[in-house]
Amino acid sequence: MTIFPRLRSAALVATLLLGSAACSAQELIVSAAASLTNAFQAAGKAFEQARPGAKVAFNFAASGPLLAQIQQGAPVDVFASADQETMNRAASANLIAPATRVDFAANTLVLIVPAASTQAPKQLGDLTNPSFQRISTGTPATVPVGRYTMEAIDKAGLTAPLQSRWIYGESVRQVLNYVARGEVDAGFVYRTDALIEPEKTRIVLTIPTITSVTYPIAQIASSKNAALAGEFIAFVRSAPGQEILQRYGFSKP
Repeated sequence: MTIFPRLRSAALVATLLLGSAACSAQELIVSAAASLTNAFQAAGKAFEQARPGAKVAFNFAASGPLLAQIQQGAPVDVFASADQETMNRAASANLIAPATRVDFAANTLVLIVPAASTQAPKQLGDLTNPSFQRISTGTPATVPVGRYTMEAIDKAGLTAPLQSRWIYGESVRQVLNYVARGEVDAGFVYRTDALIEPEKTRIVLTIPTITSVTYPIAQIASSKNAALAGEFIAFVRSAPGQEILQRYGFSKP
């Protein structure tokens, strides 16, 4: 189950807060980075089977908007981010229970092109060729994959040459969709996302990142279901939880 995918206004937050009163004490609300969608949906089902009576409701979006929702008072129990920076901001704002924060997964940044494309860059510098006029990544200010991308682009000395070619997505999944539909010539996503559309996209480069792509998870400080939140975090880190994550292409942190 996915809830409040695009919470932006105080009115929506109020609606959620009112609705949350009807939630069972055994219902856990998990806000997680978009790249975790498939893996966490599978993990949620496995957790519910292992914990009779528990229900897990997911909210998937880019890490930045998820943090904004939590700051606005959205009734979230667990937060899983695709980067350390966003979780650091949550910690600085005292939104998480510090002792519960742990890293549980890692990923890899890749460059993909539409499957039908005849162009395949052999190095990042090839993106300056005229055949790559539209290149996508996540909005750097709010989407971790965008920040990882821009770090790599800056290190390669390509910031200025590519400045006018960017098409930014609201999440890594939106970037994947742009490439899969052939709306852009290339896009930066995580390896786990690229594996979702093997018939529509193909990986052409694995991109080394200055900052490791690691995923932290933590209980929200205001959670009314702290015990269940702790159980879910423990499950994600357990052997069965890690097996599910690895099945979807994630590695250990």
